[in-house]
Order: sequence, then C-alpha cells, then structure tokens
Amino acid sequence: MIASTFSVRRHRRSLARLARAWSLAALLAASPSVRADLWAYVDEQGKAHFATEQVDARYALFFKGRSSLDPVPVPPPEPSPVDAVRDHPAWKRVDGPNVARYAALVARNARANGLDPLLVKAVIAVESGYEPSAVSGKGAVGLMQVMPDTGARYGVAGDAKRSVTDKLKEPAINVRVGARYLKDLIARFAGDVRLALAAYNAGEGTVDRYGGIPPFPETQEYVRIVGLLHAALQPPAPRTVAAPSATRRVTIVKPGAAR
Repeated sequence: MIASTFSVRRHRRSLARLARAWSLAALLAASPSVRADLWAYVDEQGKAHFATEQVDARYALFFKGRSSLDPVPVPPPEPSPVDAVRDHPAWKRVDGPNVARYAALVARNARANGLDPLLVKAVIAVESGYEPSAVSGKGAVGLMQVMPDTGARYGVAGDAKRSVTDKLKEPAINVRVGARYLKDLIARFAGDVRLALAAYNAGEGTVDRYGGIPPFPETQEYVRIVGLLHAALQPPAPRTVAAPSATRRVTIVKPGAAR
C-alpha cells in the first residue's frame, strides 16, 4: 500500500513536471521574438527535452519557427506630407517658373533671419503662389502678402513716385520685410512656428487674444497647409536596412533533468 501510494505520487510529480515543461515550450513558441524551429521528445523517465534543431531521430517538430528573412507585419504607414498636400494648389505652385527665379532671393533673406528657406518657400507658395504683383482683398501685397502697415513698420515708406503698396510689389523689398516679420513672430511666440504662422495669417493680436491658434477655419487651414508643405519640401531622409540577425542554436532541457 505504501509503495503504491509512493508510485502514485511520483507519477503525479512527473506529470506536473512534464506539464510545466510543455507549458514553457508553448510559451517560447508563442513568443513573437522566437524565430527558430522547436523540436521535442519525452524520454522513458517522462522528461521532456527541447532543442532548436533535430538533435537525433527521437526529436519531433513541435513548433515551426519564423525565418529571420520572413517579413514582419507592420501597420500601414501614415500618409506622407507629400501625399497629404498633393492635391492642394500650393503643391503645384512650388514648381512654377517664378520659384527658380526667386530661389536665391528667398534663400538669402531666410538665412539672414535664421529661417529655413523651405519654410519661407512654403509661406510664399500658400500666400501668393509666387506671384509678385498679387494683392489680396484685404490689401496684402506681393510674394509674402505683406500688409502696407507692416511694410511701414519695417521701414518701407512711400514717396512721390511710388506708394508703400507699389514698393511691396518689388520682390526684393517684399521678401526682406516678410522674412523679418516672420522671424520676429517666431521669436515673439517663443519659437512656436505654428503660432507664428497663425499670427502671420490672422495678426499677432488675434493669437494673443485667443491664447493660441484662433478658431477660424481659414487660419487653421493656413497653418496646416504651410506646415505640411514645409515638411513635404524637406529632402528625404536616408534609408537604412537592418541586416538579418544571426541564428543561435540553443537546447532547452527541463530544469533538474539529466543532460
């Protein structure tokens, strides 16, 4: 009776150890980081043995691993800035004939004011479409759509021959004033380009009054499109391709079992 009880207990312990071993193997197999095949066999003493290759004929395939060259499922990418702005008229304007004509002027004034030339390019594309004689219904003038009052603030004065509006149609004057104004707005709003763009569109007083981008559809769309266009104009980042990781061979044996 005692021997029989001992035998039952030993059998139960063996079953428990075997269950734990198979559970460990199942967890390893289910892990997304496991790439190797998993082979297993149970010996005469009820001990489970696992290996990442068929060590001998006793081992049977327990789990088919994934090759290091198999594609890893990834979620679909977010639309790129180019895709997001492709259908906007401003995207077509960045390739117009005047873009190359005024490229040096834009770059020179942008760098003189510590601005990214591509940001100034995006502002001009949205503001005027690179049309130097453009005048808005509110009276904004030229490439960067500078208001005459803003031009006067930055030293543009009318004379007997030309008004401030006429002078702001001159690309060199317009971009000089517009770039300085944009620089000052960015400084005023502590480097926040989005707030500076909102102020460029709706006025700094309006941004101050609302404590952020005003809830005007025109201004919100302006900030969004200029930001997307600025991002879309950036040169593509270099692509890096990771080399496949080396396969390591590891044999897994149930703790306490003879090797």
